[in-house]
Parts: sequence; C-alpha cells; structure tokens
Amino acid sequence: MKRLEYFLVILVIAVSQVLAAATNGAPEFARAFQAQCAALAQAAEAQGAMTVPGRDGWLFLASELRHLGVGPFWGASAAKVSRALKPDRADPLPAIADFHDQLTAMGVELLVVPVPPKAIIYPDGLPSPERSRLREACFGGRRKVAQAGLLDKVPRDPTGRSSRLDTALQTFYGQLRLKGIHVLDLTSVFMKNRSNPEGALYCRQDSHWSGTGCVLAATEIGMELLATFNDRPKQAFTGQWDTVEISGDLWQALGDPKLPKEQVRIRRVSRAGQRGAVEPSSKSPVILLGDSHGLVFHGGDDMLARDAGLSDQLALELGIPVDLVAVRGSGATPSRINLLRRAQKDPNYWAGKKWVVWCFSAREFTESDGWRKVPIKP
Repeated sequence: MKRLEYFLVILVIAVSQVLAAATNGAPEFARAFQAQCAALAQAAEAQGAMTVPGRDGWLFLASELRHLGVGPFWGASAAKVSRALKPDRADPLPAIADFHDQLTAMGVELLVVPVPPKAIIYPDGLPSPERSRLREACFGGRRKVAQAGLLDKVPRDPTGRSSRLDTALQTFYGQLRLKGIHVLDLTSVFMKNRSNPEGALYCRQDSHWSGTGCVLAATEIGMELLATFNDRPKQAFTGQWDTVEISGDLWQALGDPKLPKEQVRIRRVSRAGQRGAVEPSSKSPVILLGDSHGLVFHGGDDMLARDAGLSDQLALELGIPVDLVAVRGSGATPSRINLLRRAQKDPNYWAGKKWVVWCFSAREFTESDGWRKVPIKP
C-alpha cells in the first residue's frame, strides 16, 4: 500500500474511533468506570498499597487504575495528570511523533502496541463498592455508589458485545493515527477473547499479561508484519504449551501467605527439533522495543518463566528471531535510550532494520517519569 493510501486509511480509522469514543452507547458506564478506578487508586495510594484486591481472585495494580481514572492525558491535560518529573515531558504525543519521524527518515516502520490495562478487559474483576471495605472511602455518597454498581456486570452495547470503557485511550490512539503513526490497539481482540480456552489473558496475581495474552498479542503483531517477510526464508520454530506456578508481583506486594499462588499457561518456543531458548538476534530486521512486557516469560527469575515471552512468540509467528530491546523499568524513555546505546556501539546497527515494534503498558502514558525526545542515531 502506498504511503498516501495508508495515510487516508488511518485517517478514516482515526476519525471513526474519535467519534466512537464520544458517541458509543455506554457513556454512563465509562464515566462510572473512570470514577471507580480513580477512587480505588486514591484509596490505595492513601494506604501506601501497590495492589488493589478485586473479585474472584483478581488483583489490580493501583497505578494502572490511577491511569484509567485521570481521563485525557495529552495536550493541555498532560501536565495536570502525568507523573512525569518535568512538565515539558508529560505529554507522550510529541515524543512518540518524533520517534516515528526519525524512523521514517531511515525507511523503518514503527508499530506502537500499547498493552491494554487489565481492568479494561476484566472490569468485572474490580472490587464491588457495595461489598468493599473501601466503599465509603472510595464512593462516599449514595449516588456514586449506585453509579459504580453499574459495573457489577460487564456492560454490553445493543449488539451484545462488551462496550469499551477506555474512551481516553481510544481518542489518543486516534490522535496518533492522525499523525501517520501505526497503532495496533489490542483491546477489541482481547475483549473478544477474554474467555480463552487456555485461560485468562492477564495474570490474576501479576501486573503483566498471561502467557495466553502474550501469544494472542504476538499473533496480532505477526499479522501486521508478516507481509514484509513473505519473500524471506523462514526458520522452523515450534511451540509447546505448559503450566507454571508464578509468584506474581501483585501477589508478593499483597503479602498474604494464605493466598495460593497462581498457575498460568505459557507456550514455550524452541527451534524445531532442538531444545533451549530462541536467542534474540541483533541482526534481525525486527526490533522489539519496550518495557517488561517484552521480558515477562522470557527472562526468567522475576520475569516468571523462560522461552515463552513476546520475543519468543514473535519468532514462532514470523519465522525469524527478533532483536530485543526491553527494560524492566519504563518503556517510555529508558527503552529508547537503550536503543540509542545499541547504535552507539554498532555503527551498522540500523542496517537491514525494517520494523520497530514498540510494546509497553498503556499506563506508561501517565505513570512513567516522562516522555523525552531521544535520538536514535549517535
């Protein structure tokens, strides 16, 4: 597809998403959801708690709920709601656009893949205000409690599909697309597959997606990239499903030894006929850039498992290993600084690169230390 045609397509998508965010059939649900997230985050912050316990064993990250509770987070609103250390780095839009423009100038495509917040996919897992000990702290008056009670069931649109509650994120993705930036919004496909046969798409006791969610994300990313590599020889990889017990970060932060650890499904990837890890390749035409969503189930230890992370799944989907530039901290600025360091060490680093897949938690838009413009070449 020619660049002009692509721009026109994403322009139509962007405008339709902005309109959908403003006119969907569940604005009351969306407002109630935002209020509930904000209140739960405030209550957790007042208690110095990282983990917000929900229903049916679900645990939520307080900072992610805060992100969902602040509303619009770009433009004039950015400095008011962001955790950025400097106000001029609060708005994510200029930094993302600058990164995109630098890559475009080198002939490299950027795919931005924000990981949907857990509560957007499983809002029914949030604590019920009527039953929660935080009821008064979170919702005070009767009207707010009644409104929050709307979320006791997953809201549906007139066609029976779950209604999206992330209106701010939808609008922001539209803004990115208006600038010609390719955004893969996983939310709709995650909502459609939230009751997956291999288990939930997110860990109940950890702040990351599950092995099942990771596989689904890799499948969607692969479909976006695969046409680029149709003419390339494919390497043979194989995947084997396994069940592992994890010590999730939210489980650890909760500090309740009586709560059993969670078991999750993962798909371990290896070269066909071989055993062992699929090592990332610095010579790969695909760079996987981002936060710990690029490391979970790949790095082992506190990353929960090995051989089953996003880079492993992409190797299986694409038939080539990818280059991995992921950090345990923020995927906003630190990951791009690490990318610059790669280029500083190797003057030919960008030779043959075709795609940068920038995958990070959507909460980074407000909860990171800031969005700084970073050069990608020395």
